[in-house]
Amino acid sequence: MEKKLAYERKNSWLKYSEKETKTVQDYADDYREFLSVSKTERLSVEFVKKMAVKNKFTENSKTKFFIENRSKNIAIVSIGSISPLKGVNFVGSHVDVPRIDLKPSPLYEKENIAHLKTHYYGGIKKYQWLARPLSMYGVIFLRNGKKLDIAIGDKESDPVFSINDLLPHLSSSQNSKTVRDAFEGEKLNIIVGSIPLKKTEKDAVKANALKIINDMYGIEEEDFISAEIEMVPQGNARDVGFDRGLIGGYGHDDRVCGYTSATAIFEAKNKKTACAILFDKEEVGSHGSTGAQSKFIEDIIIEILKKVGEKPSYENIRTVMRNSDLLSSDVSCGIDPDFQDVHEQQNGAKMGFGVVITKYTGSAGKHGANDANAEFVFKIRDIFNKAGVAWQIAELGRVDAGGGGTIAAYLADHGINVIDCGPALLGMHSPFEIVSKADLYETYKAYRAFFEA
Repeated sequence: MEKKLAYERKNSWLKYSEKETKTVQDYADDYREFLSVSKTERLSVEFVKKMAVKNKFTENSKTKFFIENRSKNIAIVSIGSISPLKGVNFVGSHVDVPRIDLKPSPLYEKENIAHLKTHYYGGIKKYQWLARPLSMYGVIFLRNGKKLDIAIGDKESDPVFSINDLLPHLSSSQNSKTVRDAFEGEKLNIIVGSIPLKKTEKDAVKANALKIINDMYGIEEEDFISAEIEMVPQGNARDVGFDRGLIGGYGHDDRVCGYTSATAIFEAKNKKTACAILFDKEEVGSHGSTGAQSKFIEDIIIEILKKVGEKPSYENIRTVMRNSDLLSSDVSCGIDPDFQDVHEQQNGAKMGFGVVITKYTGSAGKHGANDANAEFVFKIRDIFNKAGVAWQIAELGRVDAGGGGTIAAYLADHGINVIDCGPALLGMHSPFEIVSKADLYETYKAYRAFFEA
């Protein structure tokens, strides 16, 4: 083996042939379509489920099957020739995304403008959501029990919605405050109407808005109580730059990993059992029946054991977990040329330099982190090197600059080997995040190599 004394990162685009460049661009085109239409966690799971069926994965198959949980989780499983008691290769991502949710009782009128009250979901910079077109997605259960799917704003003929901002001419008080204090969560209210209903004395604009949605959908005001309505940035994901080397859009964190892990397992030639899992609720702590702290991974292992004729006993479940490896497939933060001071250059992720391996996340002394052991870091590094995957090692940011977490720690609690691995982003958690097409493709290659290891 040729000695390589220095660790050196290279821009992935420099290694691609003309044919490989086209492959990268074609893969990015398909991903961009997925991101444009998968505006919620439910829609993401539905899209991946349709992909699974197209690739001959079914719920009842003994070898290639999927398990859905409450329309917000899906696990795609490919049984290998090696017993799952020897371990499963898991890749776990999440498809929930920071957004603006409607409150249970949202509709009101003030100063002859109808609004919807909201409660933001996940870590956002509130000012980024003001004065921009928003679309409305979700589900609502009507009085008669009928489920209604909501999708308003992304068709050319649709209206859009917006949160107003204060004009600069009268912003002297606002400008004197910190960003945290200048933009209040209770003022993230959605404009939905301005025309009053004739011959209505009180809240005529609200009454007109109610009449419109009742005429169109049969919705009554009480129905909002049994609804999950999300306000998301309007519009499709787009290529960024003259060279089209980047994709900008809403929800890369972490739908980019959900998509790449799904496409990887569809094409993997795995010997060990492989499983791609899409989780929910990561942006709010991975709690609940669809989060990574739920028992869903145990349910998956039980089903795997049943499919191969092994007893799903506690001992066997624990054996599978102890012998399994898992990539916590979540994004990292790319070094932004305008904000380099929050990174330590030697351990920061570079855009276009390949998928990022993150040994630990957390904050303030790795608090809340899963810190992968050296043995497992080597194993992943070795898999990627042998498969020709472009990869880099990085931290989320400079020590004490802040921090964040992923699903890694919760899954490692089961005794599974876990490490974070995904592409770097610019503008993470903003309404328009940016990913490199090269990093997108190298992430797919990384997950496929892991499934096949």
